[in-house]
Amino acid sequence: MSIAKRIAAKRADQEREVVEVPEWGEEENPLRLYFAQTTARDMEKIQRKHPNFLTNITMNAMVDVLIMKCEDEKGDPAFTLEDKPILMGEPIGVISKAFATVFSGKTEEEHEKN
Repeated sequence: MSIAKRIAAKRADQEREVVEVPEWGEEENPLRLYFAQTTARDMEKIQRKHPNFLTNITMNAMVDVLIMKCEDEKGDPAFTLEDKPILMGEPIGVISKAFATVFSGKTEEEHEKN
């Protein structure tokens, strides 16, 4: 097996990660959004839509990443482009915390340690 195929097989075996968003949950249960680590392919896709993404991460780009990457527990997309106006109306703190976890794959606690 080639090195690239071994890498792809290892990636396929990795579990999805989760971000909890209390602000979007119900009662005492935060909304749980699942995602896979950000890949080079993801970066290419987001940079086509937002050419200066790495030097100027806008709220619009953050929401696009959440739409692109987040899934529900079953693995279905959590959001569609139709949800974008709703997400753009959310507080920036909520969007930026969810984005930071999804984009970097680190939890809020891991970000605070660094």
